Amino acid sequence: MQVHFLFLLPMAFLLPPGTWAGEIIGGKEAQPHSRPYMAYLDIQDGEEDNFCGGFLVAKNFVLTAAHCQGDKITVSLGAHNIRKWEWNKRKIRVRRQIPHPEYNTNTLNNDIMLLQLEKSAKLNKFVKTIPLPEADERVKPRTVCSVAGWGRTIANDNSSAANALREVDVEVLEDDECSDDDDYDRATMLCAGHPEKCRDSAKGDSGSPLVCGGKAQGIVSWGNDTPPGVYTRVPAFIGWINNTMRLLQP
Repeated sequence: MQVHFLFLLPMAFLLPPGTWAGEIIGGKEAQPHSRPYMAYLDIQDGEEDNFCGGFLVAKNFVLTAAHCQGDKITVSLGAHNIRKWEWNKRKIRVRRQIPHPEYNTNTLNNDIMLLQLEKSAKLNKFVKTIPLPEADERVKPRTVCSVAGWGRTIANDNSSAANALREVDVEVLEDDECSDDDDYDRATMLCAGHPEKCRDSAKGDSGSPLVCGGKAQGIVSWGNDTPPGVYTRVPAFIGWINNTMRLLQP
């Protein structure tokens, strides 16, 4: 198992063999600013610089994966090419990182985290929130969803990390297609990808949303050598998300 979280420094010693961590494989560059909810997370953790994806769920809250924690996180909103200056891009520091209290670093169960921003984002056509599902929603298998991120575009090639946002369509699969892994939890995880077409998310896309019918139904979490990948099932955490944001609102 490997998380979808891209270290910009060598990371081979941190991850078990035969695993991957979040790239858009088999996709294409997204139309600029067609996903205004997307957030790019610049993570400083000790002497290492890492990055993840995330998505805006309120003016001052971004949702991402719990394994994207670090000492300091800066969020970029309204971005398309994260290596170029863009007048509509806004950077906001994270005031507080709130991983789920039952997040398990070994199994990656409950791999979800809220980031409270130091200031509220100004919403416009480049920066918008994405709706969350209801707590009892469950995406049916064979539903075609989409995922986007700035991660690798070629498997096992760290140098292929994307500058511009890329996207790919993936299919929600039966839990059985991921449950061979002992760490897969049907209640809190979702299985998706295109094994035959080799379409999936992987290294660098951790924390990005799996979007189905305009709602963020999943969060890029972890996977193995080849698709499918495993996503945090967002509906299972709606109560925790809403309660946490309500308690922390100024």
